[in-house]
Amino acid sequence: MLAGVKSWVRDRLPANVLGSLRRARRFTASLPYAGARFHCPLCGGRFRAMLPFGPARRANAKCPRCASVERHRLLWFYLRERTDFFTAPLRVLHFAAVQCMQEAFGRLANLDYVTADLVDESAMHRMDIADIRFPDASFDCVLSLHVLEHVPDDRRAMREILRVLRPGGWAILQVPIVREKTFEDPAIRTPEERLVHYGQEDHVRAYGLDYADRLREAGFEVTVDAYLSELDAALVDRCRLDMDGRRGERIYFCRKRGQD
Repeated sequence: MLAGVKSWVRDRLPANVLGSLRRARRFTASLPYAGARFHCPLCGGRFRAMLPFGPARRANAKCPRCASVERHRLLWFYLRERTDFFTAPLRVLHFAAVQCMQEAFGRLANLDYVTADLVDESAMHRMDIADIRFPDASFDCVLSLHVLEHVPDDRRAMREILRVLRPGGWAILQVPIVREKTFEDPAIRTPEERLVHYGQEDHVRAYGLDYADRLREAGFEVTVDAYLSELDAALVDRCRLDMDGRRGERIYFCRKRGQD
């Protein structure tokens, strides 16, 4: 019955009112964690501790206010420091955008910010990343964080992303890199088998260091940026940007060639 009441309220309140209520609820829930030890750049919160997250329950990984985790905060810094995302007039397509990023990026007046997802009802468009229903050259930027490892035909998805980018446009296409060489087997189908072979029940492959080659085969110019390793250690710790403590995360910056 409670779920029905929530659905009734959600269907009748304006989106801006619902957003304000969600933010107020999260702010109140985060008050017990208030402090000065950690900082989340997406919501601006400062905390004495963050929440554990992931199968291994990584300590101080999840923001207690906006629910960002390390990869979201790292992307925020990368976009601010290495791109014109926060200043240029860009049309952006963001796949599987978590709520904290939808809110942070949706506030940027310079962006025409579009979200898409295959199952998430909060996305603006219900869409398969391997079958993007936008015309060629529709976007200046595409963002996809930890999506392609869930997609059966990731090569088609890469080509689709390339297609909808304008010449000279760029994408950041992050996946978990867990091996030397990518491994996938169509015979591995059950959640139990996927957990054993890929490390998560809903993954369909385990990406390796050859991931960049797969992106290049799709037609991208790829820069594998060791951005995290260049950041000040105090900043990395304060904003909790590193998942494994080894500074191993790389940013996969993928550009579509401009017209000659």
